[in-house]
Amino acid sequence: MIVVRKFFQSESSGGVLLMLAALLALIAANTKGLSVVYDLLLDTPLAIQVGALLIHKPLLLWVNDGLMAFFFLLVGLELKREFLEGELADKKNILLPAIGAVGGMAAPAAVYVYFNLGDETGLQGWAIPAATDIAFALGVLSLLGSRVPTSLKVFLTSLAIFDDIGAIIIIALFYTSNISTEALIVASICIAILFTMNRYGVSEKMPYVLVGVVMWVALLKSGVHATLAGVVLAMFIPMRSEAEWDQSPLKSLEHELEPIVKYFTLPIFAFCNAGVALAGVGVAQLTDSVPLGIAAGLFFGKQIGVFGFCIIPVLLGWVSLPRGMSKMSLYGVSALCGIGFTMSLFIGSLAFQASGVNKVFDERLGILIGSLASGILGYLVLRWCLPERKEAGVEGASSDVKAH
Repeated sequence: MIVVRKFFQSESSGGVLLMLAALLALIAANTKGLSVVYDLLLDTPLAIQVGALLIHKPLLLWVNDGLMAFFFLLVGLELKREFLEGELADKKNILLPAIGAVGGMAAPAAVYVYFNLGDETGLQGWAIPAATDIAFALGVLSLLGSRVPTSLKVFLTSLAIFDDIGAIIIIALFYTSNISTEALIVASICIAILFTMNRYGVSEKMPYVLVGVVMWVALLKSGVHATLAGVVLAMFIPMRSEAEWDQSPLKSLEHELEPIVKYFTLPIFAFCNAGVALAGVGVAQLTDSVPLGIAAGLFFGKQIGVFGFCIIPVLLGWVSLPRGMSKMSLYGVSALCGIGFTMSLFIGSLAFQASGVNKVFDERLGILIGSLASGILGYLVLRWCLPERKEAGVEGASSDVKAH
């Protein structure tokens, strides 16, 4: 029991569970007999009907459209808290990770587009390698223990926050279809209600959640991706209670959601989306433009984008590296940013829907290869360049930066 308690208290626990869930999915998808059960499980139809309102989806889409709304709600809460009173409230801490995030999204997308020029269907997946999985990246970073200075964790977390903002914008702008005006009107009314409750000091969480559920259904029917309801809802959760100023509804909800997302939502998402049948995979599959573009985008594009965009202003003297960070540790973190697992799988599940072409195998293969290679390289570089610390209590061990 003590071992289990220590595991769940460790910073790497979320990343470890994601890895185990992905490994179980790969085993299930590549084991005779289990693969049939795995596919049937994902295709299991589930329906909810209230009067004329019917939501009917297979289990996989309930996970991707429904369960992941909790993940995006948590991301939104963390974004709001960080900008109001966290690391990003200080403008000095914003510039370098923001620049890195821009490069870390632009360069992988450019690499992917290069490999898929001339393939109209393949080009729809341009955003897949643009995202970073902070839970995995921090999980790998935590394997280095007390070697890691706090500044390195803060930089990686801050960069991932800007990366999340970029991913949310991409999903909202580029991966929506068949817009329903009526459903959008309902969603707009929900936003107006949330704004009014926030404005008039409603601090109870349940009214916000109930309106958020209605907004989720409206967005689901509107063509705008339903998980964005989580981000919108988070923006209206009050930071402080009007009645008790020392109470924070936002922090309270974030605290309640974090273990649910970390130990339930994300592992289930990984299990449902990481199952790639590897039987018969050969040179032709590995060199197909979609998996090759994703893998190259994550592995090469992230390094070029994050490190390149950060090191140039540093060399020019416009900004300084945070205390405790070196150019080589910046490169190591840049490599870790190529772990795109959760967000890349999520964007991949949206990218090719409109085309009607099944690219699930291609996208997942590229994500797994690119993320694995990036994680190994980042770990090795940081293990080589970060000095060992004899005292466990120094900087890195005391960091309370959270993955989301």
